[in-house]
Amino acid sequence: MKLKMAQNSLFAILLRSPWWISFIVAAVITLVARMALPEYSVVYGILAGLPFMVVGSIAAWRQLRAPSAASIANTLAMAGAMSWRDFSSAIEQAFRRDGYEVSRLDGPAADFLITRAGRTALVSCKRWKAVSNGLAPLRDLDTAAESREAGESIFITLGELTDNARRFAADKKIRVMQGAALAQLLGSINPASRGTP
Repeated sequence: MKLKMAQNSLFAILLRSPWWISFIVAAVITLVARMALPEYSVVYGILAGLPFMVVGSIAAWRQLRAPSAASIANTLAMAGAMSWRDFSSAIEQAFRRDGYEVSRLDGPAADFLITRAGRTALVSCKRWKAVSNGLAPLRDLDTAAESREAGESIFITLGELTDNARRFAADKKIRVMQGAALAQLLGSINPASRGTP
């Protein structure tokens, strides 16, 4: 059984916050423990700050590895300038690099079927250059995922979703990959290797 942290728990919020906030919380706990607890139990008070140090370290590691705003903008601009053939090859290579088995699909609703560790997802990315995406491509992707019994659906776009499309994606648990998440997926793809494999 895989344990999952609640999205709005204190530690989940700290993992999404700047790393130094967790270290400040740990320092405050240590300071209060030294000032308020009797000498024989100070160690226990100080140990209460240890989980915050661990969370701060994990957050720092993630934030150091995250692409910069300039890198994200550059990667997205490069993706927007690519042809469909190059973009689809880059997406395919990125998923393979991340350990997925990738199969190309011919249908209009989805472009790839990806599998890893027994879990299957359908990926739609043909409308990656659309400035705004409505409900239609998301409905098509959801219908295709249901017919193939895929556990997940991923919609890739450089543009935005309409409010209705965003609500639909949230209701149907369609993962929308855009912005920083898309740049991170494409980040280590070498421009020289963007041909059909």
